[in-house]
Amino acid sequence: MTGKIDSKRILERVEREGFEAVWRESASLLPKPKRRLEIRVGDEGSSHPIFDLMERMRRIFIDLGFTEVSNPIILDESEVYKQYGPEAPIILDRCYYLAVLPRPDIGLSNAKCREIERFGVELSEEKISKLQNVLRRYKKGEVQSDDLIEEFSEALEVPDVKAMRILSEVFPEFTSLRPEATTLTLRSHITTAWFPTLQSLQKRFDPPLKLFTVDVRFRREQREDATHLKVHHAASCVVMDGDVDVDLGREISEAVFEQLGLKDIRFERKKVTSKYYTPGTEFEGYVFNRGTGRWIEVVNYGLYNPIALARYDIQYPVLNVGIGIERVALVIHGGADVRRLVYPQFYMDLELSDLEIAERIRYDLTPETDEGRRIRDRIISYALKYADSTGPCEFLVYDGRLLNRHVKVYIYEGERGAKLLGAASKNQIFVYDGNVYGVPLEGMENSELVNTVRSRGVPTGLDYLGGVASLAAYRIEEAVRRGEGEVNIRVRMARSPRDVNIRISDVARRYITGARKKINIAGPVFLGVRAEIH
Repeated sequence: MTGKIDSKRILERVEREGFEAVWRESASLLPKPKRRLEIRVGDEGSSHPIFDLMERMRRIFIDLGFTEVSNPIILDESEVYKQYGPEAPIILDRCYYLAVLPRPDIGLSNAKCREIERFGVELSEEKISKLQNVLRRYKKGEVQSDDLIEEFSEALEVPDVKAMRILSEVFPEFTSLRPEATTLTLRSHITTAWFPTLQSLQKRFDPPLKLFTVDVRFRREQREDATHLKVHHAASCVVMDGDVDVDLGREISEAVFEQLGLKDIRFERKKVTSKYYTPGTEFEGYVFNRGTGRWIEVVNYGLYNPIALARYDIQYPVLNVGIGIERVALVIHGGADVRRLVYPQFYMDLELSDLEIAERIRYDLTPETDEGRRIRDRIISYALKYADSTGPCEFLVYDGRLLNRHVKVYIYEGERGAKLLGAASKNQIFVYDGNVYGVPLEGMENSELVNTVRSRGVPTGLDYLGGVASLAAYRIEEAVRRGEGEVNIRVRMARSPRDVNIRISDVARRYITGARKKINIAGPVFLGVRAEIH
C-alpha cells in the first residue's frame, strides 16, 4: 500500500548489504506522498492529562503567592549525605547514578596507518598529523562526539561513510568502551535540590520565601505497578520563614486540593520520619480514589531538620510540601492504574467510539484540481438526475478543459433494461456499535437493523456514489497527466469498501477486527464512467 514503509524488505536488505549501504539509499525507501500534509493554526489537537494537571498546579501555586523556580535535576551524592545523614545509603539505593564513557587515549601506530590505507586512503604526513590532532583533541574533550566523524572525514579527506567505517574497524577502542560510574545522581526527591536553591536565594531575598516547582523526579523502583513509576512528577513547594510551622503544610495542601475539586482528604502523622525532616513533623495526606475504592497517598509535608539546614547554613526554618502529580491525576480521572493514564500507548487497549471510527473513514482517491472536483460533482448530479434511466443509455456530464487538455466525460449503462444506478449506489455509510454499514436513507423499513443504524448510528457523510465519482475524477486526472486518450471505469457489485473507493484507516480496521465487529459495505452499484481525452 502506498504511503507505508516496507519494514520487512528494508531489514532484509540491511541483513544482506549492511547498514551503511542501505542507509546511503534510504531516501528512495521512503514512500512518495500523494498529497501534501498541511499543518494549520486552528486545528484542534489533544493534550495529555498529566501535563494538563501540571499546568493547573503551576497556576494554583502562583495564585497562592509562590514564586516558580527551576531546580537542578543532576546532583552529587554528597548532597544526599548532607541532608539524610546515616539514612543516605538507603536513599541512594533508590537513585539512578550517572555513568560516562571514558574517552580513550588512542595512538596512531604504523600498523593502524597501514589499515587505513587498505581503505584506499593515501596517507601523507599532513593527513597523519591532522588525524593525530583530532585524536588528541577528542581525548581532551575539545572535539565533541557528534563532530568526531566529520573531523575524521576532513582530516583524511574522505566521505563521511568511509570515515565511519575506518573509525569502527581500525579503531576498535571506540566500540569496546564501557561506562564508568560517577557520583552524580538523578534526583529521586525534589527535596534534594531545594537545599542548594535555598542556600543561594536566602542571600538575595528576605523571608518569608515562598518557592515552588512542578517537575520530574527519578526513582529506581524495583518494578512499576498501578501506583509506582520510575519516572514521575511532583508539585513541590517550600516556605522559609522564622515563624513557619508544620500546620501550614496542611493549609497549603487543602488549598491546592480545593482548587482541584478534591475535598475528601485525610492526614496522618508518619510513624517513622525521614531524616531530612524534623522528628514528629512529617505528615502524609490521602485522597479517596473512586477508581479503586481505596485511599491513596498523594501529599507529604514536614519541617526540614535543623541539622540538614545547618549544613547548608540556611538560617530560617523551612516547610516542604510535595504532591504527586500522577497519583492526583489518577484520582481526578477515577483510574485504577497510573501506567494506563501516563502511558496509554503501551498499557491501554485500543478503544474507539463510533464517532472516532467515523472520523477515520474517507474516500481513498479524490481529484486534486478544481476541474477534477467539478467533474466529480457533475458525475454525482447527473447520475442522480438520470438514476432511473434504463440501458443502454449514456449521458454527457462534462465537456471542457482539464490540465490544458479537452475532456469529455460520460456516465453510461450498457446492459439492456438495467437502470443507470444500482439499488445500493445511494447507500450512506454509518458507524453503529463499532460496526460499519452501508444503508439507504430511505426504504427497507421492515429491517430492524437498517432502522437502528439510520436512527442511532454516526453518519460519515460518505456514500457509494460519491466514492465512485471521486475515483473516476481522480483516474481521469491521472490519465490526462500521463497523456492517455481514454478512461473507462465500471463498478458493478460492491463487496468491500475498496470497491466504492472507501478507505477505513488501519487503526479503525484493527479495532473493528479485534472487537469482532463487522464492515458491511456491499450491494449493486452498476455505474459506468468513461472519458475521452483529446
